[in-house]
Amino acid sequence: MRESVQAEVMMSFLVSEELAFRIPVELRYEARDPYAVRLTFHLPGDAPVTWAFGRELLLDGINKPSGDGDVHIAPTDPDELSDVHIRLQVGGDRALFRAGAGPLVAFLDRTDRLVPLGQERNLGDFEESLDLALGRILSESQHDERKAG
Repeated sequence: MRESVQAEVMMSFLVSEELAFRIPVELRYEARDPYAVRLTFHLPGDAPVTWAFGRELLLDGINKPSGDGDVHIAPTDPDELSDVHIRLQVGGDRALFRAGAGPLVAFLDRTDRLVPLGQERNLGDFEESLDLALGRILSESQHDERKAG
């Protein structure tokens, strides 16, 4: 089974109303952390910066303004699926990015095929149950070997 989904998209880093430049952003989703998506921003001259936030926040933000913490995501035009603004904030520092909704939707669709939205908890329970069962089986087989020896 595939464990992760990755994509690279180009986003505009909106420095001001007059200044913007395109940067590559890596999107990553891992089944072992099924609620989160990670975006790694490759800013020129700086080390890559990774932000993790809820997959549902990204999904919701494509259609309507979402987020009430350090991450805000909103469509640029609520009446049509076009571009999305992603605003990240740390203290008083903010960064604003603009991405096409299409590549984000395609990425989210791939994450949904890996772990369907709403099934994240079941995946965690399955993995935990599998680990417990395997541990019990190994422990029993070691116990049986000691008895036989």
